[in-house]
Amino acid sequence: MVTAKKRASKLEAYRAKRDFELTPEPGGSEAQGPAAGGRRFVVQRHRARRLHYDLRLEVDGVLASWAVPRGPSTDPRDKRLAMRTEDHPLEYRDFEGVIPEGEYGAGSVVVWDEGTYRNLTERDGHEVPPGEGLAAGHLSIWIEGRKLSGGYALTRLRRPGREAWLLVKRADEAADPARDPVAEQPESVLTGRTVEEVAAVRRSRRSRAR
Repeated sequence: MVTAKKRASKLEAYRAKRDFELTPEPGGSEAQGPAAGGRRFVVQRHRARRLHYDLRLEVDGVLASWAVPRGPSTDPRDKRLAMRTEDHPLEYRDFEGVIPEGEYGAGSVVVWDEGTYRNLTERDGHEVPPGEGLAAGHLSIWIEGRKLSGGYALTRLRRPGREAWLLVKRADEAADPARDPVAEQPESVLTGRTVEEVAAVRRSRRSRAR
């Protein structure tokens, strides 16, 4: 069991990068445990300096996170680079809004997809818990989202510097090489808004406040 103290420790890097008096992002509750209904995942579309997608998996009381520049694919032939970032609090699953200019990750964010996932990571025929798989550099999961589904594998690359991984769709019944979900479905699954619409709302409010 992951204690509140351990969850707080995992979120130190996240909190150190943010001023919560300025950013609307959640600070993270040290007392929050696992989500009801099983392990959750979220993919957030994030227009910062560059548009990218943030994949987040619930692992040991926090959201293990990766920035995926080109977004998830439904084509098993695609190998998508996924850069590991700091763990995020579970409350971040529902975050949509605009991170202000000058703050870490400045830009607009929407929840592009969300749902639950099952751990499929194994070694010698035995299940490997997600936290152990993460530490070892390999996760195999089955996700049930609104836009994405099926098996995906995350594998850490041996590269110096930042922690780089590959995100690859498994060749299963949910694979669809002809589909491009990031281009065809840019909107939020929570509000139906795009990152451009979220940013426009903030600009409009700032103009009226002047």
